[in-house]
Amino acid sequence: QVQLVESGGGLVQAGGSLGLSCAASGSIFGINDMAWYRQAPGKERELVAGITRSGSTNYADSVKGRFTISRDNAKGTMALRMNSLKPEDTAVYYCKAVLYSLLTYWGQGTQVTVSS
Repeated sequence: QVQLVESGGGLVQAGGSLGLSCAASGSIFGINDMAWYRQAPGKERELVAGITRSGSTNYADSVKGRFTISRDNAKGTMALRMNSLKPEDTAVYYCKAVLYSLLTYWGQGTQVTVSS
């Protein structure tokens, strides 16, 4: 079993930067893929960026060139660096972990608000 806790959300002006962190506890060495998702009011949850255990990454087109995902397997942490933020980036951001067993875990989410 894995527990995920996000931190680092907040309010920032458009054009600004913000960093999110996700700390995993429990069976962290069983984690394969990790990812950040977000959900804006009235919209479905969407993938923002993903990273495999070996470090391969993928990004949503809307954040390419602005966001950077990273992880530390030994510490069980994942980060998302967000630059050049836009009002449309406003959402609750969730951390997701997928174990080798294919069990999936989610964090509780952290709010990111970008003002124009």
